[in-house]
Amino acid sequence: MRSIDIHAHSTPQCFQRAVLAGNDWHGMTSADGELFNPRNAWTPEQRLADMDSLGVDIQVVSTNAGFYQYDKDAAVTTAIAKDCNDEIYQMTMDYPDRLAGLATIPMQDATAAIAELDRVVNQLGMKGTMIGDHVNGKTFDEPEFLPIWKAAEQMGAVIFIHQGGQTIGSERQPRYHVRNTIGNPSERAVTFAAFTFGGVMDKCPDLKVILAHGGGYACFGIGRMDRGWQVRSEARVNIEQPPSNYLDKFYYDCLTHSEPALRMLIDYVGIDRVVLGTDWPADMRIDWPVSWVMGLGSLNLEEKEAILWKNLESMLGL
Repeated sequence: MRSIDIHAHSTPQCFQRAVLAGNDWHGMTSADGELFNPRNAWTPEQRLADMDSLGVDIQVVSTNAGFYQYDKDAAVTTAIAKDCNDEIYQMTMDYPDRLAGLATIPMQDATAAIAELDRVVNQLGMKGTMIGDHVNGKTFDEPEFLPIWKAAEQMGAVIFIHQGGQTIGSERQPRYHVRNTIGNPSERAVTFAAFTFGGVMDKCPDLKVILAHGGGYACFGIGRMDRGWQVRSEARVNIEQPPSNYLDKFYYDCLTHSEPALRMLIDYVGIDRVVLGTDWPADMRIDWPVSWVMGLGSLNLEEKEAILWKNLESMLGL
């Protein structure tokens, strides 16, 4: 039984060496790299040892979301992205049987984003990119992002969506870690709505979008989205079918922290759309992901195998 994890992060060693020595790194500081988590300082060899203990065969590694840096000048963000992506590429070259890569790209500049995506996918062999839920407040139904989606679709590149920085929950409730526990899934539901109501999935039917954290509240709230589409003309401006018809156009990681929620996700979107995602090495990760999936009584063996490896093996050619 194999296992492939789409949701595993890295804090670049090049960044750590610079900031811990007191040097500048593209204007970023030690506060930006989640260095409070000791696992973020681990070497690739330590990462592999931990993967072995967890029963994870392959990680598809993405740089921590703190490195999006969409609010900087596009040239600076591009330089950050290239350093991050080159390091992940080297990790995949050093351990090709254990590690694959997702890039970060400068989403605030569509031309630069497409150029970097083309470089990492077509020259470095990476599998796609991880991006936030919005770019400086702009959601992904905005026309300026369509060339990126078209390019990714043409390349066959995966778009893995994972929030960065503050979330919907941050200002309303700054306590209790609500920024993460409520904010992250809320952000993902808004992103699902932007892609769906905005007509992006009709314009790019072969675009491979993976929504982290089980797609957030998208499945739970789909009935209300459908009702809005039925009764509100503004919800039908770009789409001729209800939002629920688009649930199976996306992919979702299994990071729900709840067996009933995962079962609901599978029943709504189909087992072929759900993949293993752990959020390694964050404190909100699944502690023992393979054991957790294998121990789920509501899933049969075929469903467990689809989540653990078959779906990602097929999608990414691993």
